[in-house]
Amino acid sequence: MDHAELLSRTFDTVFPLVFIVLLGFIYARWRATDMTIANRINMDVFVPALIFSVMASGSFHVTQYKGLIIAAAVIVLGSGLLAWPIAKLMGVSSKTLLPPMMFNNSGNLGIPLMVLAFGESALPIAVVLFLTENLLHFTVGMYLINPKTKLKSILTMPMVLATMLGLIFSFSESQLPVALFVPIEMLGQVSIPLMLFALGVRMMDVDMKNWKLGLFAGILCPLSGLIMAIVWQMVWPVSQEHFAYLLVFACLPPAVLNYIVSELFQQEPNKVASMVLIGNLVSLVTLPCILLYVL
Repeated sequence: MDHAELLSRTFDTVFPLVFIVLLGFIYARWRATDMTIANRINMDVFVPALIFSVMASGSFHVTQYKGLIIAAAVIVLGSGLLAWPIAKLMGVSSKTLLPPMMFNNSGNLGIPLMVLAFGESALPIAVVLFLTENLLHFTVGMYLINPKTKLKSILTMPMVLATMLGLIFSFSESQLPVALFVPIEMLGQVSIPLMLFALGVRMMDVDMKNWKLGLFAGILCPLSGLIMAIVWQMVWPVSQEHFAYLLVFACLPPAVLNYIVSELFQQEPNKVASMVLIGNLVSLVTLPCILLYVL
């Protein structure tokens, strides 16, 4: 692949995502937009449908992704370990800084980015990375912010239930009837563009009072992930193909869900909003760079 073709492919990968996010931002500026209900439906219906449809497909076998799952977990948890002393040095609460550094945008941005960059065959891997990050977010992340979080409330979340059902189908090698599988798959296809559009709407909430912290976090998040990915590759290497996915995963910006959770527990949501939103803006520079490398 020559230089011009590489640049063209990188542009073709990133631009569709930027276009949908920008469309959400422009629409929210034109007309007051409350995505609360749409986001809840996405988290309760469309994203679980996407997870289940991928995991219940006959071609998905979770055991073949063991190394990838472990590596993704190391990147998430290791990023938190790297950020913890930095939070102490900066005088920022670890409950405020650590979650955005650990839990990246593997849903809104990661899934469509990997599918556009590597093709439709990348969807199962992108979903595996998203599930690993998301399950850690709903367990370790919730406990980090609120140690009183109950296991029952985690296990009854639609995404967790969809994952467990998907695993049952994956291990049993059962197949859903086509008449049932197709509508579930169609519902799942709604989730990705809706997540991107919602991210654009959320951009309206950027609080510039904390722009320095937001900019710092926007650099620290992909940097800490990249360090952990490279270190783990030296300790327990995965295939070069899987390592390319891990590098993209490691460089993703903070997840929008961090802001939603911080708002729920009133854990300095304005600071978290700045880290999430400015971090996603910074990714317009960092992600094309990493794509140029892995492609």
